[in-house]
Amino acid sequence: MPRPIDKSKISKVLIRSTNWVGDAVMSLPALESVAANFPEAEITVLARPWVVPLLKGHPAVSRVMPFAKGRGLFSDLREVIRISRTIRGEGFDLAVLFQNAIEAAIISFLGGVKNRVGYNTDGRGFLLTHAIKRKREVLELHQVEYYLWILRGMGWKAETRDPEIFLDSEDRRRADTILSSMGFGRGDFVLGLSPGAIYGPAKRWPPERFAAVADRAAEKWRARVLIFGSEGEKKDAIDLCGQTSLGEAMGLIRACDLFVTNDSGLMHVAAALKVPLVAVFGSTNPKTTGPRSRKARVVTHSASCAPCLRKECPTDFHCMLDIQAGEVWESMEALR
Repeated sequence: MPRPIDKSKISKVLIRSTNWVGDAVMSLPALESVAANFPEAEITVLARPWVVPLLKGHPAVSRVMPFAKGRGLFSDLREVIRISRTIRGEGFDLAVLFQNAIEAAIISFLGGVKNRVGYNTDGRGFLLTHAIKRKREVLELHQVEYYLWILRGMGWKAETRDPEIFLDSEDRRRADTILSSMGFGRGDFVLGLSPGAIYGPAKRWPPERFAAVADRAAEKWRARVLIFGSEGEKKDAIDLCGQTSLGEAMGLIRACDLFVTNDSGLMHVAAALKVPLVAVFGSTNPKTTGPRSRKARVVTHSASCAPCLRKECPTDFHCMLDIQAGEVWESMEALR
């Protein structure tokens, strides 16, 4: 175990958030544990702009520091230098790096953070003052536990819990305005669909099967349907793909009575908002990235090649194609 850190000397903590929405949601219990271990400290989270809505309303977070990259090599280099200088000027006592990349370690090192804690991945161990060895068994745990084990590796208390999102009041207001403008009323049964998955097509159940369960919900429950994320069958649904910010999407998902989704960032958002959901899994592993919620059901078929974690299926995609709309509908009915 790395040498202990004197908690009484920690007043400013920097957390480097992960870059993907789903990963950021799954790291929230670890973020809360950092705050619990340093209750008097100011917690600042360094995050990419698109995950900021997940963090800005969280009671464990004092403030969020946006980190804007992705505009080209030289622009990115300038941003790394800028954010490192900003961090140095802030005088942080501790950095906890949930992101595995070497960049996170470089920024905290250049930022002069005295104590730098994170997994010894990506060849960055020499840049950390407290490098946590990532053992093979850690990779077999759910991602929520994966992030908590960074703290446990330091000997800090880190209780297992499910992620929880705290919506910003402005995001709630905007979501209510959107629903009102579309004629949604109190008592409407709202079904949310998330047929996309940014990682790749191997995580996507066919859109026509999403449409089939939506049609059945409209017929049997008089459900009104909202589609989030990537393209899908519109039918009589209201297509919100690309039409909302993440904050607005979170507010709208919270308004759903049921959510049907692939393994995606929005799946984790719905789970953390305690919305009843059915998640369809094929190429990925629900044991490590499944929704952490008592209100969630996972529909998956065993396949000799699954979980392959590939972006595209190189064979017949039977891990997903074998899952029929009727199976998903049964899980939906069980949650209603």
